[in-house]
Amino acid sequence: MPRKERPLDAGDSTLVEFAEGLRELRARAGLPPYRTLSARAHYSAAALSEAASGRKLPSLGLTLAYVGACGGDVEEWERRWHDIAAEQAGRQPPQDGGDPPYRGLAAFQREDAHHFYGRDRLVGQLCDRLSRHRFVAVFGASGSGKSSLLRAGLLARLDSAVLLTPGPFPVEEYRRVLADGGDRERVVVVDQFEEVFTLCRDQAQRDRFIELLVGACRAEHGGHRVVIGVRADFFAHCTAYPELVEELRDGQLTVGPMTAVELQRAITQPAVNAGCTVEGALQAAIVAEAAGRPGVLPLLSHALLETWHRRRGNALTLAAFQAAGGLTGALAQTAESVHDALPPHQRDLLKNLFLRLTASDEEAGDTKRRVAWDELDDHADLTAVLRRLTENRLLTVDREGVEIAHEALIQRWPRLRQWLAEDREGRRLHRHLTEATDAWEALGGDAGALYRGTRLALTLDWAAGNPAALTRREQRFLHASRSAELRGHRRLRRLVALLGVLFLLAVAATAFAVRTGATAAAQRNAALAQIAAGEAVARYPDDPDLAVQLALAAHRQAPTDHTRDSLLSTLPLAVVGHSNEVLSTVFAPDGRTMATAGFDRAVRLWDVTDPRRPTELATLTGHDEGIYGTAISQDGRTLATASTDRTARLWDITDPRRAVQIAVLQHAEAVYSVSFSAEGGTLAVSGFDHTVRLWGVEDPRSPVELAVLAHAEAVNVVEFSPDGRTLASGGMDRAVRLWDVRDPRRPVELTTLTEHTDGMHALAFSPDGRTLASGGDDHTARLWDVTDPRRPTRLAVLTGHVDGIYALAFSPDGRTLASGSDDRAVRLWNVADPRGPVGVATLSGHTDAVSELVFSPDGRVVATASWDNTVRLLTTDFSRAIAHACERVREPLTRAEWERHFPGLDHRPPCAG
Repeated sequence: MPRKERPLDAGDSTLVEFAEGLRELRARAGLPPYRTLSARAHYSAAALSEAASGRKLPSLGLTLAYVGACGGDVEEWERRWHDIAAEQAGRQPPQDGGDPPYRGLAAFQREDAHHFYGRDRLVGQLCDRLSRHRFVAVFGASGSGKSSLLRAGLLARLDSAVLLTPGPFPVEEYRRVLADGGDRERVVVVDQFEEVFTLCRDQAQRDRFIELLVGACRAEHGGHRVVIGVRADFFAHCTAYPELVEELRDGQLTVGPMTAVELQRAITQPAVNAGCTVEGALQAAIVAEAAGRPGVLPLLSHALLETWHRRRGNALTLAAFQAAGGLTGALAQTAESVHDALPPHQRDLLKNLFLRLTASDEEAGDTKRRVAWDELDDHADLTAVLRRLTENRLLTVDREGVEIAHEALIQRWPRLRQWLAEDREGRRLHRHLTEATDAWEALGGDAGALYRGTRLALTLDWAAGNPAALTRREQRFLHASRSAELRGHRRLRRLVALLGVLFLLAVAATAFAVRTGATAAAQRNAALAQIAAGEAVARYPDDPDLAVQLALAAHRQAPTDHTRDSLLSTLPLAVVGHSNEVLSTVFAPDGRTMATAGFDRAVRLWDVTDPRRPTELATLTGHDEGIYGTAISQDGRTLATASTDRTARLWDITDPRRAVQIAVLQHAEAVYSVSFSAEGGTLAVSGFDHTVRLWGVEDPRSPVELAVLAHAEAVNVVEFSPDGRTLASGGMDRAVRLWDVRDPRRPVELTTLTEHTDGMHALAFSPDGRTLASGGDDHTARLWDVTDPRRPTRLAVLTGHVDGIYALAFSPDGRTLASGSDDRAVRLWNVADPRGPVGVATLSGHTDAVSELVFSPDGRVVATASWDNTVRLLTTDFSRAIAHACERVREPLTRAEWERHFPGLDHRPPCAG
């Protein structure tokens, strides 16, 4: 979301001067909003804003991205950054000598056991479990350290163990690693077991592999002990196999986040073994940020490796850690640095390589994929790219092939996330092409394995736009498929020429032509309607009369979902505005008053008793910067507002015409979100300082701070459940945290939901409190069953938006969920069955991002706020809206306008009296 920039604080003059320079660059570029810069720079808007804050030196990758997005001199700014970094770190340029004690993104191997610390207790538990059970499954989130635990922890203690990863052909891999073992019992360790579901496409092979593992641990003679390492989000996949379920009953071990003490050992002991020390301030900073945080270990290991290269003498310092990009920035900084250092043609090779190394699945998401050398072309440029990536430990290579060092790179590198989101359907076509090429070659070039018909046409069309993505093998396969298709067409033409029954063909052709003509006319009319519907939405802001009539005519001509959505988008009950971006809106519980607020620093109160004719009651001023959040207490007497001026404010709106400010809640950083508990006695406030603060507001004129709840990064949204017993919070750390706030002075964290792959912006509880919706920058909304908030389960993932989701709201009856996005659209979903949500409408009309939306208490109106400076009031009674579509039309469509949009159709203006 856009932010007005705060004045720079007095402090380190070098940093202030650096920040001033960045701000001047942005000013010369025309002061583009940070969300616009974010799209150019591949960093979040929050990170870019922080880069120009002057509080600390931003990472090099972030700095160069900011400069490039503003059209500045990248080389000059890179020199400036290195000068300041060297001055702050008080060190010489990065040191590369010596064997690093940290592994970066790569897992610790058996030979790295002397550097593997912090998991002694867990290794002991695993060994004990294995001594008592012949089958053990190790579950943990991505990035929890499962692979290192199995390799440097377990394997280092065993002599008779073999290691395998399933890959696309797990049965062959199993037989290969056990080929020379004879009948003696061994421990079979299967790392990354989830590849059975993500890379193995052959159901029979998958079933057989699981049979082999279970059979091995159950065999009385010649059997083996089995340990599998599985990503936690694949537990449900495992439970689809009864034989696995049986073994899982007693044979499970969970890998959770490291404790503070374990982290301390993992940080310091490898350095001590290498003759180095770790600065106390660095230890404290890392532990404070990483303790108890899931999926953080590869980020930590990579950041420590980069800090090692920047060490001062034999000391690892906080300054060097920050120069490397810190815990969350080091990985993206390294990847960006490698990318930016390559010439343009090699950057294209790097992009295509990473897309090939990533497997995508609607359920499993994006995961790393191992690529065999045979799948890649052998030429100097690709070799150079691979060398740079492996030198920086972003990829790992061996005799068989290459793979991404850790899936954290997929989740944490913004540029790669954008590449993956750009053309998912095209990537599915490409993956199928790769597999078809493999099969064709395996069959010795059998013509029966070639593409034909629609699949060939679709693939050729995609390949024409992505020629650099194809390997020579894939090009040969497509060339052979195309040649075979052309030969088939020639044979068909010769066959038709031999048919002599011309009269019968002519009769048949005549009948066919009549039917085809009617079909073609209908298709043409439907196409005109689709075009007119799109034109209606585009024309609405400038000519609502024309837009409504075009949409209505299009819907009558072809009553499709598209034309219906177009019509509804042009029929708002009313549109109200601000002088700048509108960031929040809320209804009072009685539905008679609506508050809107935004970047113009004002709160406007509206009488919406008749939503077709809203009347402004008052404008509240007092905030010094944009207002991002609003909430009204259940009794309707108190309004809370959240602003980037570092305050939340309380207003008495008992009489909305004479509303007055009654309290100011001061915070250390920008405040983004506010929420009242059901009884109105507690207010939750969240913001950029990584916290949620709970305030007692039973007397709103004298609020009292009750508790502070912590996130790892900025907290963008906070929401109480309808019964007030649970609080949900979400932010840039990609986590949704659930808190027990029955005693708001002693809140207890219940659980953390970590499935989102980017920052969070929206949360909403269903009216019965059983379902939680969450949405954010990963373009998805997710539904969770929070009946038991200690054990929430994911119900569904809603996809369809093509940009970040900023707003979510349930209708009062709980049957409809509305979502608003940076893609400017409002989508409505039927969630009567939250396990099977169905999209029912997509509403356009806003010309910029949808920042907030809310249903009126009676459910008859939904208000949508936008960065286009407006709030649109839309009826949810669609049939009534369509019936009254012509009420506000002043001039009917002229014949010329009709002919322009519906050429060849009889002139039938929809609002002609």
